[in-house]
Amino acid sequence: MERRNEVECWLTDMDGVLVHENHAIPGAKELIEQWKNQGNPFLVLTNNSIFTARDLSARLNASGLDVPEEAIWTSALATAAFLKSQQPGGTAFVIGEAGILTALHDAGFVMTETKPDFVVVGETRNYSFEAITKAIRLINNGARFISTNPDATGPSKEGPLPATGAIAALITKATGKEPYVVGKPNPMMFRSALNRIGAHSENTAMIGDRMDTDIVAGIEAGLHTILVMTGISDKAEIEKYPFRPDETLGSVADLLNTEPAETAL
Repeated sequence: MERRNEVECWLTDMDGVLVHENHAIPGAKELIEQWKNQGNPFLVLTNNSIFTARDLSARLNASGLDVPEEAIWTSALATAAFLKSQQPGGTAFVIGEAGILTALHDAGFVMTETKPDFVVVGETRNYSFEAITKAIRLINNGARFISTNPDATGPSKEGPLPATGAIAALITKATGKEPYVVGKPNPMMFRSALNRIGAHSENTAMIGDRMDTDIVAGIEAGLHTILVMTGISDKAEIEKYPFRPDETLGSVADLLNTEPAETAL
């Protein structure tokens, strides 16, 4: 596709695009090296708000991918950037782990259970009934309800786990209030990522494996969208949606070629 020749900056999803179950997907290491050698600014995006960028950089490194922490953009970092723009030096009650807590601390927020400006629900493996009850009461008393990402479930070896979206839905049912969700498919996640690397939508591409988050958000943010088939999408999944990516490729290895690949579907 012609527009790929104009792409100078890259955003890419992590799981299903660069790694699968902590193993690098063939071509991912070479693509990252290609971007570095050519001086292309890039960010690795993830909706997971459990881990800090440093944690994820170490995890990718263990998979053989050299991605510095400043090249990682999580829904936790995007949420902290958004809340800082809304209310600098604000306060928050947080359900979550190191990723969101560290991001909010670094953004100048104070964590409190007393009249917080925001209740922030992020990913955690230790949801407590007490914390959820506290969140419900604080929202009913006027705290603004924020969620890092909408994912209802997350993967595990044993099967799906309830994730941020499921807990947020429980709180919504109890309060009658919907959260503002910062992560994908909110294009705000991509806009904050563009700001992070000083990029513009006209010359930036998004690589993802999910039509319902990566691709739709990329389209809405005005990016060149590339769907790879190494994650959860297959042709039947693509057919469910009324929109299409600019390009559909087998994997990121297809981006190692200088010639644009043929657009499918």
